[in-house]
Amino acid sequence: MPPAPTPLRRHARHLALGATLLACAVAAMAQRPAQPPMPSTSRAAPLENRCGWFHNPTPGNATLTDRDGEWVISTQAGPEAEGDWPVFTDAQWKKTNGHYGHGCACMKVVVDRSEQRVLRIASATAKPLKACREDRALPRP
Repeated sequence: MPPAPTPLRRHARHLALGATLLACAVAAMAQRPAQPPMPSTSRAAPLENRCGWFHNPTPGNATLTDRDGEWVISTQAGPEAEGDWPVFTDAQWKKTNGHYGHGCACMKVVVDRSEQRVLRIASATAKPLKACREDRALPRP
């Protein structure tokens, strides 16, 4: 009569399969191109006050368009600025795609000027739509 299998022998096939799957996963990850890291959002970075059109046209996508151009806040399945987006009342928000749309806001932010990207939102305040509509330095939304 053969000796009783030990727990290790009973599970050897499963362990070998697990090791093979782990090796495949590691190899696949090694072949993926690395995404460039987001620049550091050090607390020492200067805050800028930026006012303009806050656009949230679709889930996960948001920008702020001010007198200097368009600043990317978030991209779907991509990087997103730290901090909270402005909160708008119904009167401060123009719906253009279901509940997505645009509003007027002022935000204290840390930005990466070379990438036109917002890295961190320290504060965000919704403003009346009229404030942006009457600002001649801003493009139409």
